[in-house]
Amino acid sequence: MITWYESAKVERRERSAGRDVELRCVSPLGQTSLYPDDLPLVFLTRNDAKLMPGFLAHYRSLGVTRFIGVDDASTDGTREYLLDQPDVDLWASALRYKEARRGRLWREALFALYGGDRWYVNVDSDEFLVYDDCENRTLWSVIHALEDLQISRLPAPMLDMYPVDLGAADISQLQTRAPWEIADHFDSGGYSLATTRRAITVKGGARHREFEADLELIKYPLIFWDEDCCFGASIHQPLPYERNFASVLGALLHFKFFADYEKVFEDAVADGQYFDGSAAYAKMTQALADTGALQLFSQSSVKFDGSKQLLRLGFITPVPYCMSP
Repeated sequence: MITWYESAKVERRERSAGRDVELRCVSPLGQTSLYPDDLPLVFLTRNDAKLMPGFLAHYRSLGVTRFIGVDDASTDGTREYLLDQPDVDLWASALRYKEARRGRLWREALFALYGGDRWYVNVDSDEFLVYDDCENRTLWSVIHALEDLQISRLPAPMLDMYPVDLGAADISQLQTRAPWEIADHFDSGGYSLATTRRAITVKGGARHREFEADLELIKYPLIFWDEDCCFGASIHQPLPYERNFASVLGALLHFKFFADYEKVFEDAVADGQYFDGSAAYAKMTQALADTGALQLFSQSSVKFDGSKQLLRLGFITPVPYCMSP
């Protein structure tokens, strides 16, 4: 009852403060139409050209048929690369990420444009969803299982991925190799999990360990979007809140740390578009200035070895198979 009341209160406030956002499709053929058997993915990106080949390949292998993205003023070739992809609808906006309420207004506008009452993958371009046996089963089998369980969104914590030797993690390798083959380690412990009135909350990981970054790690990368949904005050707590308490069936491998990390940090601080004026990146930049080099590998680090490893370590729970077609 408390969660329902909290959800209704925030939803009224957010909808009354609703704001239209300008988006224009810059793809050569314009906006495409979705068919009932399409599995669309909505994503935001800025200067992630190095990850684009792996990002698209990963989600294509999971069954995504249409990528719907907003490019936030990239300058590294991201936009040009995506414009050459026939299964990508690319959008641009006069607003920047921060002005669009850290992208939430863009996402909501895209869901409205492409239509509700359907499942969407909902991620950023540096987030790679994994789930039990994702190497062999598509997202449609996960969706059928969720529908059998009457679950309408999949919670997943973000796991920061990093290499043993940051200097050796040359981004040119990402043209032919998956990012988890290069930034191939993550923290196996040091996380906290709890629930609030609004959602599951997960804290910890490498950025907390090294920089005391108190970042929320939970997201909902697979979501059934209908007229009752909106992102409200946080992408980590979508409305209605009562849908946010399912089992953690997936995880997002999060890729920020390669050999170009120093430039990534500096650009994020200068751009100031992230949460709290990019304060987390400012901390990382200061730590780098103090030490001269960044070393994320520690005693809690383990090498990534696929979805079954995450299942054994307790980061994800099994996705049941179902009889649905």
